[in-house]
Amino acid sequence: MSIFNELKNSLNEAIEIEQGKTEPGNVTEFKVADVSAIRSQLNVSQKAFADALGTSVDTIKSWESKRRNPTGIAAKVLASIQDDPSIFKTLASH
Repeated sequence: MSIFNELKNSLNEAIEIEQGKTEPGNVTEFKVADVSAIRSQLNVSQKAFADALGTSVDTIKSWESKRRNPTGIAAKVLASIQDDPSIFKTLASH
């Protein structure tokens, strides 16, 4: 099948999904950590949070203001801290 036909089929499928004629075959959900809520739950300053994560206060501020989103390992670490706040203490001790 040519790339044109693949793209055409994909667009037709997208239209059918949008119109409710078919269900998507694969749905990926991505949750962005609420850094401010995590930090508030831990009751730590932006500086202490940044130090524990090995990043800058400016990065924490950007995440909290939603100008940027944590990605990669930072997103995984934040999700882990959210699930188990004791992980933060471990990180902060290193």
